[in-house]
Amino acid sequence: MIEIKNLHKSFGDTEVLTDINFTFLRGKVNMIIGQSGSGKSVLTKCIVGLHQPDQGEVLYDGQNFLQLPLDEKKEIRKNIGMLFQASALFDSMTVEENVGFPLRMFTDDSSSKIKKRVNECLDRVNLTDKNKLYPSETSGGMQKRIAIARAIAMKPAYLFCDEPNSGLDPQTSIVIDTLIHEITYEMDITTIVITHDMNSVIEIGDHNMFLYKGKKWWSGDKKDILSSKNQELNDFVYASKFMKTLREKLTP
Repeated sequence: MIEIKNLHKSFGDTEVLTDINFTFLRGKVNMIIGQSGSGKSVLTKCIVGLHQPDQGEVLYDGQNFLQLPLDEKKEIRKNIGMLFQASALFDSMTVEENVGFPLRMFTDDSSSKIKKRVNECLDRVNLTDKNKLYPSETSGGMQKRIAIARAIAMKPAYLFCDEPNSGLDPQTSIVIDTLIHEITYEMDITTIVITHDMNSVIEIGDHNMFLYKGKKWWSGDKKDILSSKNQELNDFVYASKFMKTLREKLTP
């Protein structure tokens, strides 16, 4: 579980985040949604320690991350898995080497133990026997799955996903959503997903926060989001013609 309390962040005279309070639940897919420029990325960077908030608290299972000494912050960071928007795989490394990278960097595990864990992770994302391929030899969907395998290699307690479906076709997006959802429940992870993809929100969004102009404007689950009376949220959710048509069908 990660708790955000009274969090503020400004750059110069521009206030980007204002008094954010939210709890990201353990064992759930927590989503941060909102228009471009609403503060989603800045909030995430504050949570993982890339930005220092001007005010407020970030609690990892009760520990105020912002006040911890450096060595304790490093220990928490080892429990964070990251799935980047563009996958961020190393082109010069094989699939096996990419997935094993955090294990080689942050553990003293033997080569055989690392290989065993790599194979477990690749099996979990349905990429058995793809170890020796290079990223350039794989599809966009496979690269996302490789990145998921790398993100869970250290058995993280927290998983951050930045636009995990970016650049993927609808069918592949469903595969990635399903993987994120299943892994969250299987490993009892606190998963945080930044997304613009309303299909993902409706499919797997257990606990969602809508940011509007740097403020928490709405929160709720995937069932609540389609029936909300929040005008700004509705303008965001029903921006496309497809979603407007869906709304008309759902509205009595």
